[in-house]
Formats: sequence, structure tokens, C-alpha cells
Amino acid sequence: MNAALIVIAIFFACALAAGLVARRGITMNLKEWAVAGRGFGTVITFVLIAGEVFSTYSFLGATGWAYGRGAPTFYYLACASLAFVIGYWSLPRLWAYAQERGLISFSDYFESKYRSKPLGVIVCVIALLAMIPLLVIQLRGLGIIVAETSYGAISENAAIWIGLSIMVVYIVVSGIRGAATVAVIKDISIFALALFLGIYLPLHYFGSYAHMFSAISTARPHHFQLPDKGLNLSWYNSTVILISLGFYLYPYQFTSIYAARSLNAVRKNAVILPLYQTLITCMYMVGFAAILVVPGLEGASVDLALFRISKLSFDPWFVGVIGGVGLLTAVVPGAMILLNASTMVGKNIYKEYFNPSAPDTRVERVAKITVPLYALVAVIALFKSGIEMVPLALLASNLLNQLFPSFIVGLFRRDAINGRAPIAGIAAGMMLIAYVMLGYDGSVARALPFAPDFIQSCNLGLLALLLNLAVFLAAMKLWPEGSSQAADESFSMPRNA
Repeated sequence: MNAALIVIAIFFACALAAGLVARRGITMNLKEWAVAGRGFGTVITFVLIAGEVFSTYSFLGATGWAYGRGAPTFYYLACASLAFVIGYWSLPRLWAYAQERGLISFSDYFESKYRSKPLGVIVCVIALLAMIPLLVIQLRGLGIIVAETSYGAISENAAIWIGLSIMVVYIVVSGIRGAATVAVIKDISIFALALFLGIYLPLHYFGSYAHMFSAISTARPHHFQLPDKGLNLSWYNSTVILISLGFYLYPYQFTSIYAARSLNAVRKNAVILPLYQTLITCMYMVGFAAILVVPGLEGASVDLALFRISKLSFDPWFVGVIGGVGLLTAVVPGAMILLNASTMVGKNIYKEYFNPSAPDTRVERVAKITVPLYALVAVIALFKSGIEMVPLALLASNLLNQLFPSFIVGLFRRDAINGRAPIAGIAAGMMLIAYVMLGYDGSVARALPFAPDFIQSCNLGLLALLLNLAVFLAAMKLWPEGSSQAADESFSMPRNA
């Protein structure tokens, strides 16, 4: 047994133990299981949100795109920076509304704001579909991380099944508290590791960052330039806008906000979260260093850049540490995805349409049964998918971003809005995405051959979002607020929000 395998096994065991111990002394019910009784302070809220921001996508996708794509990979730094500003003003209102109305699941917000059960179910279905590729990313990353850092002692498939089993067990037993406890371990570990790798590797191989970038520019003269076609400036700008607007529309972000104890905890997190941009930058530096140290990676194998340079640079036990920390970046967001999907199935599908009189104990039981079933669906999707991580992440973002007009309009308007308006907008946006994805393999240029170049290179999700917004606003005029829908007068923001 090699040293790396022992270290990875310890991380697996610690993740499971921490997740199970989290429920100690807690009387579990639906509210406690899903949102921890709304009792998380600033620190726990921070590590939970950050645990979802810094996932295997950041750990592998950031280094892989820095290695293989170059300049386009900087889109994430720009969009996250804008997103934190948006979150500073919008998330406190979401928290206050969730507290006022006792919201638990992601789709509860949309159903409550628009007083529309059909909208709630539509949002639920979109979220369940969008979280499949997100969970696939975590599982694929988990398999790659463990297989690579264990030097093949654990296969990718075995690692996926082990990691998924850990997620399922501690989420079923401890709910969101299990995810939060593991997130604390993960955040401390990843912060130290990313800073070390991002500083040590460039300086070890090149002596300075300046020498590294100079060497890369000599070997790949256009690596730090946006291309004229494809991932060009139009794609970059549209992607930054799209991702920043929908950054907090991932269901598990809503749950983390619901679980916060106070409005202050929510707002402080929007201030603190930019610290994680430092870690993303460090992973970029690892990818850039790997370009010349381990050349020749192409296609999906660029996601292995981190491990190829790590194996060349460190002893097996430290490679095991990298693998152990990496698997935590999969386990935390993966568990939160499972929690959110199962909560929506239990509360917004089972209770709303199959058993409206079901008590919370039964809804909780249905949700817990859903956890392993949803996990199996993700595994099936994983084994049938061969797409790189970043395109998968962008696909999920395109779907969830169609909820942005409904989210933001509902957040800042107190008068009632006809539920048909957001449904019409979402339907229009989703139809455009389906048309381009299914008919033209996601190529806007092929779907719109007569459009200007900047439109053809634009992110599909942003085009769909603009269509969505136009239809939504037109539908609000066509179907004005009905007298049967009382204005949302009972909700008011706290003074300091």
C-alpha cells in the first residue's frame, strides 16, 4: 500500500466521521435537516457558501483551462467579482423574505412570491435538471482526483462509488449540518494547499512569475490572447454578464442563505467571499506552470494538469494530501446538491401534488429516500457523458439563469405579479436553449448563420436570458396583476437592509 493511498483513506474516513458527528445532540426534523433551524452564523455560512464556490470545477477545471485555453479562463475572476456586488444588495432581501415566509427549498421562493404552484413545479424541474450536470462534475472530479493521486490503486469508478456513498450517508443522517461540518475541514485545507501550490510551483520551476509568463509567451505566443472566433471577446463579455447575474441562482446557494442566523451574516459573506478569488488565481498559476513542465496534454486530459505536475514535484504522501483535499472539494458541493434536490422532491412535488396533507415527518422521509435515487441518476448521467467540466458548468448555468428575471423582479417588487408572466419568460428562454443545443450542438453561429459575428460568439445563455426578459415584461403587460392576487404588503425589509 503506497503512502498516498493511506492519506486519501484517512481523508475519506474523516469526511464520513465529521458528517455523521454533526447531528449529535440535534433533534432532527425537516427544518433542521434542510436549513439547520436557520441557525448558522457568519463563519459557518461563509464556509458553506465557499464550499460550493470552490468545488472540483475550481480545483481541476481552473487549472485545466489555464493550461489548455489561456485567456478565456479569466472569465471566472470577472464574473465572481461582479456577483459578490450583486449578492451584497440582493441576498439580504432574500434572507429576510425566507425568514418571513419560512421558506425551505429553492423553488419555495418562486412559488411564494408569485403565488403560483405551477411556477414552483417548473422551477423545481429546471433545478433538478440543472443540478445533474453539476453533480456529474463533482463525481467526475472526485474519480479523477482519487485515481490520479492514489497512483491508480483506486480506480475512478471505485472512487466515485465510495465518495457518493459518503455523501449519501451523511446527508441522510445529518442533513445540511453534515455538509457544513465537512466544509469547515475542506476550507481550511484548500486555503493552505492552494496558496502553497500557487506560490511554490511557479517559483520552483521558473524562479519568478515574470519568468514563467515570459517562457509561456515564447512557447505559446497567443496563449494570453482571446481568439478571434469561438471563445472571443464577445463570448467572454456575455459569459461574464450571464454568470454574474445567475451566480446565486444555484439551489444550494439559496439553502445556505436560508440557513443563516441573521441578515448581518448574509451581508458579511458578500464582503468576505472575494478572498476566494485568491485561491482561483493560485490554481491558475498551477495550470500555467504545468504548460512547460508537463507539456502535451490535450482534450479532456488537460484537467489532469494539476496531478501531472504534482507527481513530478512531490513525494507520494504529499500527492495523497492533494488528493484528500481535492476529494473534499467534491464531497461538500455534491452533498449540498443531493440535499437540495431531495428537499424539492419531497416538499414541492410530493407534498404539493401527491399528498398535500402530509406532515413534515413524512416529507422529510420522502426527501431522505430521494437522496440515493437522485445520486443514482447522476451516476448514470456521468457514465454516459464525455464532456469537459467547464462546458458542463456553463450548461447548468444557462438553465438556472433563466430564473433570474423572476428572481430579481420578485425580490424588488412588493405588488403581486401574475404567475403566468414568469412562466412565459422561462418557457421562451428554455425553448431557445433547446433549439440551439439539440438542433445545432450548442453552436449559436450555426443556429443563427446570418447574425453579426458578436451575436454568433455570444454565450447562448445570455441570448436566451434576453429573450426570457423580453417575453416576461411583455407578459406582465398582457396579464397584469389580478385582484385575486393580493399585494405582498406583509413583507417588509428590516431597516438596515
